[in-house]
Amino acid sequence: MLTLENVHAHYGKSHILQGVNLHVGDGEAVGMLGRNGVGKTTTLRSIMGLTPPSRGEVVFDGVRLDQTPPHKISRVGVGYVPQGRLIFPKLSVIDNLCIGLHHKLVEGELDHVLEKFPALKERLRQQGGTLSGGEQQMLSIARCLVMKPKIILFDEPTEGVMPKLVVTFRNEIKDINRAGVSILLVEQNVRTVLATCQRIYIMEKGIISYESTSTELKENPEIIHRYLGVSL
Repeated sequence: MLTLENVHAHYGKSHILQGVNLHVGDGEAVGMLGRNGVGKTTTLRSIMGLTPPSRGEVVFDGVRLDQTPPHKISRVGVGYVPQGRLIFPKLSVIDNLCIGLHHKLVEGELDHVLEKFPALKERLRQQGGTLSGGEQQMLSIARCLVMKPKIILFDEPTEGVMPKLVVTFRNEIKDINRAGVSILLVEQNVRTVLATCQRIYIMEKGIISYESTSTELKENPEIIHRYLGVSL
């Protein structure tokens, strides 16, 4: 479904991605772990065309995303929940939800999303910036789901969220995947990645340095400590 082959990316003269190779299969949930600053967010931005690759290929369902304008990438079925949520704070909840639609809202079109996040249903006319941090993250995910993507790229979805909501978002991501949507999840919360993903990449200094199943990592926690410096 989604394949990156030898992807390089730069910020100015800084060579951030130095030959990234990864694959997300149809219906698969894949995690990406790594210390801060190794290129995880840049990898997602390169897929979305926001930090265009300087070399290599990004292919989704036979479409070369590295040759597709960023504003058209969502139309081929790639959803993106960015780090920091990036909702429009002055727009209402319903306007945030509809901002990516290319047609007039049809009655009932949002029902499948609002059923997942009933807190948003009660706040449709409220400005996005007045929501709590957890509600803003719900809005960011819901805004993506409205587009009915085939794959969703999640960048730190539990960052800045109250601990009791982390499990809620973890379960939502699992439910989205069970519904047939592929997932590429970047997270600092190792337990969330292990709980939601079948396969995991670990990134170091702009390259993928380790790949395994989540089961293997659970059975070998010393690998997590070696690459990330944390203990399960």
